[in-house]
Amino acid sequence: MNIQDAKTQLSKLIAAAERGEEVVIARAGKPAVRLVPIEPPRQRKFGTLAGLVPPIPDSAFFDPLPEEELELWYR
Repeated sequence: MNIQDAKTQLSKLIAAAERGEEVVIARAGKPAVRLVPIEPPRQRKFGTLAGLVPPIPDSAFFDPLPEEELELWYR
Protein backbone atom coordinates (compact mmCIF):
# COMPACT_ATOMS: atom_id res chain seq x y z
CA MET A 1 0.00 0.00 0.00
CA ASN A 2 1.37 3.40 -0.92
CA ILE A 3 1.62 6.29 1.52
CA GLN A 4 -1.26 8.24 -0.01
CA ASP A 5 -3.61 5.26 0.35
CA ALA A 6 -2.34 4.64 3.87
CA LYS A 7 -3.18 8.22 4.88
CA THR A 8 -6.81 7.75 3.95
CA GLN A 9 -7.11 4.27 5.50
CA LEU A 10 -4.92 4.59 8.59
CA SER A 11 -7.61 3.41 11.03
CA LYS A 12 -8.23 0.28 8.98
CA LEU A 13 -4.51 -0.41 8.68
CA ILE A 14 -4.04 -0.09 12.43
CA ALA A 15 -6.93 -2.49 13.05
CA ALA A 16 -5.42 -4.97 10.58
CA ALA A 17 -2.03 -4.79 12.31
CA GLU A 18 -3.68 -5.33 15.70
CA ARG A 19 -5.33 -8.47 14.32
CA GLY A 20 -1.88 -9.77 13.39
CA GLU A 21 -1.95 -9.01 9.68
CA GLU A 22 1.24 -7.81 8.06
CA VAL A 23 0.85 -4.20 6.93
CA VAL A 24 3.60 -2.74 4.74
CA ILE A 25 3.51 0.84 3.50
CA ALA A 26 5.51 1.72 0.41
CA ARG A 27 7.04 4.91 -0.94
CA ALA A 28 7.39 5.15 -4.71
CA GLY A 29 6.56 1.46 -4.99
CA LYS A 30 9.32 0.35 -2.57
CA PRO A 31 8.49 -0.99 0.91
CA ALA A 32 9.30 1.70 3.46
CA VAL A 33 7.73 0.75 6.80
CA ARG A 34 5.92 -2.11 8.48
CA LEU A 35 3.03 -1.44 10.83
CA VAL A 36 3.10 -3.74 13.87
CA PRO A 37 1.20 -3.65 17.17
CA ILE A 38 3.14 -2.90 20.30
CA GLU A 39 3.24 -5.51 23.01
CA PRO A 40 1.60 -4.49 26.29
CA PRO A 41 4.05 -4.10 29.16
CA ARG A 42 4.49 -7.17 31.33
CA GLN A 43 2.72 -6.97 34.64
CA ARG A 44 5.10 -7.28 37.55
CA LYS A 45 4.04 -9.50 40.38
CA PHE A 46 5.24 -8.27 43.75
CA GLY A 47 6.52 -10.78 46.24
CA THR A 48 8.08 -13.20 43.75
CA LEU A 49 11.32 -13.28 45.78
CA ALA A 50 9.54 -13.83 49.09
CA GLY A 51 11.31 -16.57 50.99
CA LEU A 52 14.30 -16.59 48.61
CA VAL A 53 16.12 -13.63 50.12
CA PRO A 54 16.93 -13.80 53.82
CA PRO A 55 15.83 -10.81 55.91
CA ILE A 56 18.54 -8.19 56.51
CA PRO A 57 18.83 -6.97 60.09
CA ASP A 58 18.64 -3.23 60.73
CA SER A 59 22.15 -3.34 62.17
CA ALA A 60 23.45 -3.91 58.62
CA PHE A 61 22.35 -0.38 57.77
CA PHE A 62 22.69 1.57 60.99
CA ASP A 63 25.76 0.20 62.76
CA PRO A 64 29.08 1.87 62.01
CA LEU A 65 31.35 0.14 59.51
CA PRO A 66 34.40 -1.75 60.79
CA GLU A 67 37.68 0.20 60.57
CA GLU A 68 39.08 -2.16 57.89
CA GLU A 69 36.15 -1.43 55.59
CA LEU A 70 36.23 2.31 56.25
CA GLU A 71 39.88 2.37 55.18
CA LEU A 72 38.90 0.82 51.82
CA TRP A 73 36.52 3.70 51.14
CA TYR A 74 39.26 6.31 51.58
CA ARG A 75 41.93 4.75 49.36
